[in-house]
Amino acid sequence: MTVVDAESRFHVLAVDDSLIDRKLIEMLLKNSSYQVTTVDSGSKALELLGLRDEGDDSSSPSSSSPDHQEIDVNLIITDYCMPGMTGYDLLKRVKGSSSLKDIPVVIMSSENVPARINRCLEDGAEEFFLKPVKLADMKKLKSHLLKRKHQQPMAAAPQPQPQQPEKPPHKPEEAADATEAAQTDGIISDCSSSSKRKAAAMEQEGLSSSERTKPRLSSTSSGLAVET
Repeated sequence: MTVVDAESRFHVLAVDDSLIDRKLIEMLLKNSSYQVTTVDSGSKALELLGLRDEGDDSSSPSSSSPDHQEIDVNLIITDYCMPGMTGYDLLKRVKGSSSLKDIPVVIMSSENVPARINRCLEDGAEEFFLKPVKLADMKKLKSHLLKRKHQQPMAAAPQPQPQQPEKPPHKPEEAADATEAAQTDGIISDCSSSSKRKAAAMEQEGLSSSERTKPRLSSTSSGLAVET
């Protein structure tokens, strides 16, 4: 499919109360290979879009249902100064609709009023063109028409969590051996202390016995006598 064939699928709704300006914008859009539908008022634009004008008391099904769109529109380009409903009013109605809010809206005006331009851009207009509109302005529409068809960036893949090194399994046999060794050491230590205490007691007892059995000498008036 060629670029011209791709662009020809885009349908632009042009809104302007001036016949001359409406014919000019229609010619420029067709030369840029867009499908074009033109209307001369904001209320007719709302009717084509399936939105009922607040000042219109008609109860026709096509105008009363906000979800019923008469034509498939990919972009709206509208004059700012129009009797009844201004281009800014049309912008607010489109952006306030749940079914139409994603349609790009471009405003045109022959008056270069910064406050007016800023208000339109802040409230959702994609571009603000000064009249007379030129062919170069039509080329700016392509980016707004194509950006809605671009695929959304894929979500970043979750980063793998670093794996913690596995601890070696605890062997119950080794724990039992360590516990038994500790208990054995305690027993040996206690036994050594007890043996030392017994040896000291026996040594002390042996000294006491030898002292009791050792002969002692005593002196008397008649001479030496052995005391047993």
